[in-house]
Amino acid sequence: MIKFNLFGKEEGALVHFLKKDDISNSSYKDYLDKKGFEAKLGEIIYLPSTNSNGEIFVGLGDSEITLEDIRNIFFDLGNLLRDEKENIASVNIPDFGLCQRKTIMAVYEGLSQGEYSFTKKTKKEDEILDLKINYTPPRGKEEKLQEGLDIISDMMDGVFFARDLVNETGNVIYPETLANITKEKLESVGVKVTVYDEDKIEKLGMKAFMAVGGGATNRPRLIVMEIENKDVPKTALVGKGLTYDSGGYNIKSSSGMASMHSDMGGAGTVIGTMYALGKSKAKVNVVAVVAACENMISGTSYKCGDIIDTMKGLTIEVKNTDAEGRITLADAIYYATNNFEVERVIDLATLTGAVTIALGEEYTGAVTNDEEFYNKVKDAAELSGEKIWAFPYDEDYKKLNHSDVADISNTSGRNAGSITAGLFVGEFVKEGTKWVHLDIAGTAYRSKKKGYLPKRATGIHVKTLYNLLNPIDC
Repeated sequence: MIKFNLFGKEEGALVHFLKKDDISNSSYKDYLDKKGFEAKLGEIIYLPSTNSNGEIFVGLGDSEITLEDIRNIFFDLGNLLRDEKENIASVNIPDFGLCQRKTIMAVYEGLSQGEYSFTKKTKKEDEILDLKINYTPPRGKEEKLQEGLDIISDMMDGVFFARDLVNETGNVIYPETLANITKEKLESVGVKVTVYDEDKIEKLGMKAFMAVGGGATNRPRLIVMEIENKDVPKTALVGKGLTYDSGGYNIKSSSGMASMHSDMGGAGTVIGTMYALGKSKAKVNVVAVVAACENMISGTSYKCGDIIDTMKGLTIEVKNTDAEGRITLADAIYYATNNFEVERVIDLATLTGAVTIALGEEYTGAVTNDEEFYNKVKDAAELSGEKIWAFPYDEDYKKLNHSDVADISNTSGRNAGSITAGLFVGEFVKEGTKWVHLDIAGTAYRSKKKGYLPKRATGIHVKTLYNLLNPIDC
């Protein structure tokens, strides 16, 4: 738990920020030289004391500091404070020439990222040390800075909620429980939540969605979340909601299935975003849609070679039952863009292994039909420290989804797999609607930790969507 005091009195461990030239003028020069401290960006050492507060030295490097640098520096600082049991620290941060409100938000985020953990071990972990941070910014009005702290606190609650949903395994999170948790959590912060059971889903005509969930004992749920503000155009968010994916009759390997509770990473992101927006009472106009189901094997499962109908009326040839996410998204994105008067839509999905081969776990892959809208999403992602990269939008790639017997095939094979999957989803967006597709298969659930991003669920793009929908000024 972090208690963040603006302009708090100087007490506790003192944190010093140094560039290389600062070392020679420091009263601690001999100690720093002895420790080999060179003030490289993010370099950090701790000088304990037996009769007073400890001293911490943080390197700033020689280049300009970015908000992402600040997040990483304060993530490491927070971990050091916890490790050394220093529960109070005073920070007098230099002026980096950045927006002070966004700087203080990056500071808070870095510190709070170290607070997150997810475990089901029966042995209790060590108590998380409560941190009291006395923070003195170089400039800025206290009221605006405090508002920034409130916003980032709500945003991080959304990130952590998204992580918890995606980290929970399939025996805990399945369509019904996901819907119940979403309704309870989001309605507590003023978000309207409507849940449709399978009878209502069938009446809506979502045949493709129902086909994917047809083999599961845990029946599908359609989750619709709304925050209305008629003064601004409406945006739709659509998250892939496969709470478990066995691959169906194109069954995955046992190692490939072990983490498939995470196949609802897109759902986790949009639910976490709506929670953060609701908690901060953001004046936005958003509808979020999650078509939640399991892709399982039984006598009622859909099969390779099936030709299935969709809400749009197009038919899909099922060439691979493990390319199921795009089928559920077909109905979900059609529903979102046709049943609500939306100007633009973003879908997020752990959609393809191909995106991980192309971009690893560093970048989210994107496909878009509107460059201007994409650039707004990209700018919000850069502000958030979340990387995205646009793939080509090309009619020739669309041809790879050709089917001889249906309107479209659900897979085109290995070539350009991330692009063709995205373009498949794009076929079901209402004409004239601005659209960005984000394939988060590599970024939503990491194989190992990196910086402040943990192993397993990351809550990727909650920050991006929040910053896009509710921009923060300085």
